[in-house]
Amino acid sequence: MQKILGIGNALVDVLIKISESELQKQGLTKGAMTLIDAQQMKILEESLMNAESQVATGGSAANSMLALALLGDRPGFVGTIGNDSWGQYLQESAAKRDIKAHFNIVKEAGTGVATTFITPDGERTFATHLGAALLMEPEHLTDEMFRGYGILHIEGYLVQNHALMEHIVKTAKRLGLTISYDLASFNVVLSDHEFITDIVRNYVDILFANQEEAAAFSGSDDPEKALEIMSGMTQVAIEKLGKDGATATRSVPDASGKTMTVAERATAPLCSKEKPVDTTAAGDFFAAGFLHGWSQGLPLGTCLNYGNLIAGEVIKVIGTNVTSAALRSAIANSKI
Repeated sequence: MQKILGIGNALVDVLIKISESELQKQGLTKGAMTLIDAQQMKILEESLMNAESQVATGGSAANSMLALALLGDRPGFVGTIGNDSWGQYLQESAAKRDIKAHFNIVKEAGTGVATTFITPDGERTFATHLGAALLMEPEHLTDEMFRGYGILHIEGYLVQNHALMEHIVKTAKRLGLTISYDLASFNVVLSDHEFITDIVRNYVDILFANQEEAAAFSGSDDPEKALEIMSGMTQVAIEKLGKDGATATRSVPDASGKTMTVAERATAPLCSKEKPVDTTAAGDFFAAGFLHGWSQGLPLGTCLNYGNLIAGEVIKVIGTNVTSAALRSAIANSKI
């Protein structure tokens, strides 16, 4: 079994249930991630001073590593935090969950916070102040951080720093790691399409995208066509289809040595027929379930089903407050 390392923005999630009208007042695009600066963060905090909230560890890749830890995989995580109480909270949480954290601690900024608005339909919208997470630079990463791992999972939100992203993928390739990449958000893809396409074509082995991200990346609103386009750029392309599950393609050599593409679709249901409580981290947990299977050399279809099963558990709770027992039993009882 290959060990998995995640790298991304180390954030604290502040989760707030909100009505559609209240979300509109915040001026945010529903379902998207919007970056805000320190001043905007202060205004947001003041406007939500009396709102009921929950706190959890956050960040896309960090969420995936949390799910893997709950499954017993003992993953690693690389990120940058501030020298503050939130940073201490993230360190303690990683240690408690048996995640080997490689945190770079800076004094120039506070630990990043992602305010997550959850509307009645379970959809989540992010207003993210990256804070210290934005200060991760190539010189903070050493080869030693990557050693001992077979798979590197990268969150697409890191794309704002081109030099950092290039350093990460080149280091991972040089050290022989399989690179897994999550497109993160459709607006992130649209804002830096050319660079992201170059990274995927030249370095990525496993690509994750939901329907909106796949459309933004491929230029096609047809899910099948979008997956076909993505499959031409990477070894494994995965398209998450929400309540309809997921589908994927894998490029493999045929008997003559030529490359052929095989396709699979998840057969396990995403969740029960009940309405999701909160879709926060669903995609991150899907990636964890998929990689949990992939790291063991399991078939593509089984990996997709694992992703669905794990995502199906996290959307039953607020944030990422799902138990290890729930995730493990979902797979153990799946009969896949």
